[in-house]
Amino acid sequence: MTDDIPLPLEKSRSNFMREFRTAIRAKGLSYATERTYVHWVKDYIYHHGKKHPKLLGEQGVEAYLTHLAVARSVSPATQRIALNALVFMHREILKQPLENIQFTYARQYRKIPVVFSHSEAIQVIDHLKPMQKLMAQLLYGSGLRLMECCRLRVKDIDFNMQQLIVRETKGRKHRVTVLPMALAGALHEQIETVNRVHQSDLEDGYGEVYMPDGLSRKYPNAGKELGWQYLFPSIRRSTDPRTGAIRRHHIDESVLQKAVKRAIRDLGIVKQASSHTFRHSFATRLLERGYDIRTIQQLLGHSDVRTTEIYTHVVKQGALGVQSPVDVL
Repeated sequence: MTDDIPLPLEKSRSNFMREFRTAIRAKGLSYATERTYVHWVKDYIYHHGKKHPKLLGEQGVEAYLTHLAVARSVSPATQRIALNALVFMHREILKQPLENIQFTYARQYRKIPVVFSHSEAIQVIDHLKPMQKLMAQLLYGSGLRLMECCRLRVKDIDFNMQQLIVRETKGRKHRVTVLPMALAGALHEQIETVNRVHQSDLEDGYGEVYMPDGLSRKYPNAGKELGWQYLFPSIRRSTDPRTGAIRRHHIDESVLQKAVKRAIRDLGIVKQASSHTFRHSFATRLLERGYDIRTIQQLLGHSDVRTTEIYTHVVKQGALGVQSPVDVL
């Protein structure tokens, strides 16, 4: 699975989109952001009948953003992402910064996150195969996002400090979160498994893992060190789309997504849950145990505490902590 590795800029792409992608990479934005911005700029261009963006001006942006809110009923977050993409395009490519644009804002529907009870979380985890089980335990025990878990390297596990180093997170920030020491034995076994696979790859003439942000140039031999290998490697080697090198990348996130969905279905849990529900459940458990909201914000890697505060709506027993009259009869 190499979808998170930036592809080479193809010569066949339009000059405009190639310039747009180049500008994104020059600013050091993540490949996920690049793909998202490209999607919304293309959608914007197609919405306006494939006219060049420089011909559309601020009115074109205003009409498109209003269309997203009114005709397509997108969420405020989705509309904001589209706006960010268009702001970047106008500032960096068209050299026409958007100022005081007027459009209809998407309506805010505040959703309460779906959360597993502790017993439900354990049931789902115990229903999984060993490696998938360990991944789910880290989602629930450390509050990781799914891709953060997939991208963990052996060196990111710090047993002595009882912490996980989470790199290349949302927004390309690094953070530290708690390492569940109950998982120490399973993690040591997983590292041994990674080492055996890595030694086999080295014997076959491979074993060099993908290195982010040009680190392969700075540390040319680091890619073959055990510490840089993915904690949850793919079962097969694949071709790096940028260089053509054959490497072993991390496991595809869909492996755990599908396994968790099957477990939820098999166990008869009727909540609209997924692998991401473990992260919601992690935050909720910490609030239930009295940890302060700022600490939880840091562990989750939220840039805005208001994002973390949504979990306060699910920690009280019942709706707002109210006891039903029927329960006192």
